Amino acid sequence: MLVRDILTRPAVSVTPESTVEEAITKLTKYGFALLPVVDDGGLVVGVISESDAIRAISNDALVSEVMSVPVEVVGPTTDVVDLAARMEAKRLRSVPVVELGLLVGMVSRQDLLRSMVDEGRGIASKVRSLLDEYAGSRRQWSIVVTNGIVEVSGAFADEDERRLVAALARTVEGVRNVQIVPTAPELQLAD
Repeated sequence: MLVRDILTRPAVSVTPESTVEEAITKLTKYGFALLPVVDDGGLVVGVISESDAIRAISNDALVSEVMSVPVEVVGPTTDVVDLAARMEAKRLRSVPVVELGLLVGMVSRQDLLRSMVDEGRGIASKVRSLLDEYAGSRRQWSIVVTNGIVEVSGAFADEDERRLVAALARTVEGVRNVQIVPTAPELQLAD
């Protein structure tokens, strides 16, 4: 299994110009251990962890003043067994996933653990793999599987792409039905 099969998308991030208070709000709202810090081009330039935020002198401080660099990252085609060993050896709780330098998601210890026990996760990872082969890892589609019903949500180019994505998902063993839930692109980019 590859990292792209288990990562969380879209990744929630902050910029170096964000305040520590903004970072803390996102860390607590989403229950993350750390957030990637991205520049205007989407390149990962650092991370801000819970510890970094606690060490900040004030909530008005900028993320750039407290973020950690260099950043430990992985690619979407990294094997999860290799990642698990790396996370354990370096005591990492989560790692940004980048492709061509751009943030495409996050993978946490929880993601690794879920992949070991969740049957729907296996179906979701196979659907994700097919969709990544079709559109690349940077697409922001979310996949949820419940009792063999696959829900793919996100922005789609048009009705033809929605039909194609549904057809690809139906080819995965164990899929009973596919629901496509288009969302406006601007809603996905909010966080």
